[in-house]
Amino acid sequence: MSPRRAKPAPRLASEILRYFLRNPQAGDNLEGVTRWRLADQRIYETVRTTEKALEWLVGRGFLVKESKPWCGDLYRLNTGMLEKADYFVAGEPDLKRDVDEK
Repeated sequence: MSPRRAKPAPRLASEILRYFLRNPQAGDNLEGVTRWRLADQRIYETVRTTEKALEWLVGRGFLVKESKPWCGDLYRLNTGMLEKADYFVAGEPDLKRDVDEK
């Protein structure tokens, strides 16, 4: 198969396309797309994924979310859940099942 006909990795092609969909006026060369645009897209996706994980932890009581006008939402450990948090992080099967059911 010639290099022009080689199929790109679907995930990478999707990441590139997502970036351009979020930024329809963007334009860059190969190196620019590789260095800056993909990094920006991955950071964007990581922020979204992290936000979902934080909300999940707040919903299960492991973290407390406090909204501050000067810096937005702050997250901290719910010290009343230390033991359960330790079990969860250690992979305690019964706790993971119980937490997943909430």
